[in-house]
Amino acid sequence: MTRVSRDFGDTMQREAVPAVSADVIFASSRFPNYKLGANNQIVEGKDDPRVLSMKEVVARETAQLLEQQKRLSVRDLASKFEKGLAAAAKLSEEARLREAASLEKHVLLKKLRDALESLRGRVAGRNKDDVEEAIAMVEALAIQLTQREGELMQEKAEVKKLANFLKQASEDARKLVDEERAFARAEIEAARAAVQRVEEALQEQERMSRASGKQDLEELMKEVQEARRIKMLHQPSKVMDMEHELQALRKQLAEKSKHYLRLQKELAINKKGMENNQLFELDGVEALGSYLQIQPCPDNAPDLSQCSIQWYRVSSEGGKKELISGATKLVYAPEPFDVGRILQVDITAEGQTKTLTTTGAIDPAAGLGSYVEALVRKHDVEFNVVITQMNGVNQQSESIHVFHIGKMRIKLCKGKTTVAKEYYSTSMQLCGVRGGGNAAAQALFWQAKKGLSFVLAFESERERNAALMLARRFAFDCNIMLAGPDDRAALGT
Repeated sequence: MTRVSRDFGDTMQREAVPAVSADVIFASSRFPNYKLGANNQIVEGKDDPRVLSMKEVVARETAQLLEQQKRLSVRDLASKFEKGLAAAAKLSEEARLREAASLEKHVLLKKLRDALESLRGRVAGRNKDDVEEAIAMVEALAIQLTQREGELMQEKAEVKKLANFLKQASEDARKLVDEERAFARAEIEAARAAVQRVEEALQEQERMSRASGKQDLEELMKEVQEARRIKMLHQPSKVMDMEHELQALRKQLAEKSKHYLRLQKELAINKKGMENNQLFELDGVEALGSYLQIQPCPDNAPDLSQCSIQWYRVSSEGGKKELISGATKLVYAPEPFDVGRILQVDITAEGQTKTLTTTGAIDPAAGLGSYVEALVRKHDVEFNVVITQMNGVNQQSESIHVFHIGKMRIKLCKGKTTVAKEYYSTSMQLCGVRGGGNAAAQALFWQAKKGLSFVLAFESERERNAALMLARRFAFDCNIMLAGPDDRAALGT
């Protein structure tokens, strides 16, 4: 007999049910010791009271399942029903095996009765009475076996009903689990949305508090500065007077130094002109932001339009000379690369070459360095420009464009339209315009890529030089040396 545990396990009572593969035999080599009870009922000699019938086991386990249903969770209940369904299938299989075993018992009893009938005709006396008693016991055992078969059929029907009930219960439990899971997911999503709304509200509140705190701090700083200014106006101190006097002395010293340098350069020019009786001279301020122009000195000087001109950069230390590619005009506007170097121009006329040099190194523009340092802090700097040439062709339109210099690329736009945009690369070139009249100090040459170049005019010399220095600094951060054509090729003197 199979005994079902509380959780509908599939453990078997090994003492009650033999293995499926075991032979159908009696417990001993002799005929079983049966006794006739009241109404010719066969009573077995030994009966184990601990073994329960299948009906009692099923009833007890069903009652326990119904009691546990109230305190089990939905997931555990589904698991229990599935195990119960497996146990019911096991019981059904066991009932089928018991039915087969019962059929074999019928066959054995019939064979035994036939053998006893044939034996009764051959014996006499007391032996014949024993045979007749044995035949009666066999018939009583057959009747009891038939009764047990009826009970077995009834139990089989009950097991089938229980299996159907457990199957339906398992499906209901599965549906309930799916509904509970969907409900739980909906609650989790709602909780996540609520948490996200709370986080967004907290972040917004934090931003507002920071903004208000920063605004309050700025207002407080302005009030403190205004109070200090008012206090200084009404109560000037000796330190303030000394600072004003020191600033005035510095300005006077700077003006005198500039005047001294100007006089020294003029003296050197006059002295050189008297000694060499030069045909040409350089006119212009030798500083960044201006331009230099070749001027004939005597009236009989050769016509400059018939002369070949080439500008060079000369290092003030070792005399190293670098050719400035494309600088073959009467006018040359120094660019940031020329600061700290001497400019030299060779004028070839009628087979003779005349050389002119600046009296000293090109001076930097005042305040340009601090202006560029302030622009470096920005991610993108904009300059208003006009395109005067594109791919060597003059442009008649003077519409305003915006020249963007960023940390990774340069872009030229007109309104929302992008004319050119390129990242810093070895094919990009950027330098001052090498020629172009008195506006050369405000223009630069930009080759975005091979086959696409522009000449851009800025609003002032300061803007043009700041754009050159800023772009070269950003390009250097990207391991790119941004310069003009052939600026890195040096010529030995």
